[in-house]
Amino acid sequence: MEPNLLVGDRLFVSKYSYGYSRHSLPFSPNLTNKRYFSKNPERGDVVVFKTPADNRTDYIKRLIGLPGDTLQIIDGDLYLNNQKIQRNKIEITININCGNEILNVNAFEEILPNGKKYIAVYNKEGTMQNTDKFIVPNEHYFFMGDNRDCSKDSRYLSSVGYVTFNNLVGKARLIFFPMIKKREIFLNFGNGTKAFE
Repeated sequence: MEPNLLVGDRLFVSKYSYGYSRHSLPFSPNLTNKRYFSKNPERGDVVVFKTPADNRTDYIKRLIGLPGDTLQIIDGDLYLNNQKIQRNKIEITININCGNEILNVNAFEEILPNGKKYIAVYNKEGTMQNTDKFIVPNEHYFFMGDNRDCSKDSRYLSSVGYVTFNNLVGKARLIFFPMIKKREIFLNFGNGTKAFE
């Protein structure tokens, strides 16, 4: 999720933002397959979810596709429902990592159709140029990492894929212990916190 979340960041996650499910409780006991008092997530939310492959591993990614949406990368541009996502190139001053490798990236402020803005980075060389068209099933969501070329996300259907509504754990709300030494492009509040909204 670099550059918006860095390795070592600590954050608050609201487990009840989308209603109550088994994943709202510690250890996700298999008490029910339903979600109670549900509220739909919004496109652009940063969400913690359990991967469909094992229903145990926590991932944190940005919600890009809602049920029924189509998504595709064409010539390095992200398309949502056959419309190219608006993006403006920007400069950032932090290193973007992929494991132990520092990536040479282009950074963009992307603007989703609902007005949500965030920063996404793409490799200058070797970025994912073209994908199949993804069609998000009913009651499922499509997530992408903001570090587009170093993110195992919904584009990888066999390991993450489309995420069912019941697998959403919660919404990331606040970074309360950021890696301040590395974070130079965001506004940090006096107590070292940064809000996502």
